[in-house]
Amino acid sequence: MGDSWRSRLGFGAAAALAFAFLYLPLVLIVLYAFNDTNINSWPFPGFSTQWFDVLVDDPAPREAAWLSVRIALFSTAFALILGTGLAFAFARFRFRGMQTVNFVVILPIILPGVITGVALASFFLFTGTDLSIRTVIIGHTTFCIVLVFNNVLSRLRRVPASLSEASQDLGASGWQTLRYVTLPTIRTALVAGALLSLALSFDEIAVTFFLAGSDTTTLPLWILGSLRRTQALPEVNAVAAVILVVSLPLIAIAAYLMRDEGAGSRVVQGE
Repeated sequence: MGDSWRSRLGFGAAAALAFAFLYLPLVLIVLYAFNDTNINSWPFPGFSTQWFDVLVDDPAPREAAWLSVRIALFSTAFALILGTGLAFAFARFRFRGMQTVNFVVILPIILPGVITGVALASFFLFTGTDLSIRTVIIGHTTFCIVLVFNNVLSRLRRVPASLSEASQDLGASGWQTLRYVTLPTIRTALVAGALLSLALSFDEIAVTFFLAGSDTTTLPLWILGSLRRTQALPEVNAVAAVILVVSLPLIAIAAYLMRDEGAGSRVVQGE
């Protein structure tokens, strides 16, 4: 009994240290966003919302954030189309070189962002393509595809192909089968993949750094540049706090949707 109690205590302490290592920096960033001075020191001399007022009046982070949102939306849209198509191909067909293609698809998410960014930048420079918003979108799409592909493929492999076959046997057209049978079974996977893609694309910096042109400044690039200026650090903390407030619910929703294991059974029951 004593050994069991000590084991639980030890595991609890280890878990607490791990969570503190992961999340304490996030808590500190939020606290520093309300610091009364522009120096990150502890304890605080006082709390203030002045840095959020500075953030509201500064057009640079707003423009950078809007650009990041546009890039994330386009990247996610392309990833949904391409990733879903690839998932259907892998779930419904068997073809030569399947494992090789699968490795190529997931490679961008495995490689460090620096490697992906340098490789794509070299390709664009070799082909004479100017670095711009378009090249950033292409770069982000390469790894967003993986998020959609994995989510949709996992869902499709849990849904029997006989559902679509039964729909067609009952006289449904291909479009009707897609609309009333296939999409309801994968919709939560699509939403989860889209939310994760939006979050990952919005805060991506390594790939963006190498693919952005001189006039392309996303929010992560603006933060990187501002960190070099000590006076701008409190405003960066305020931006980070806003990003956390916006992105954490999206990630939580995506995690919840990815737990949905019964989509196929609900369609069968007509729910």
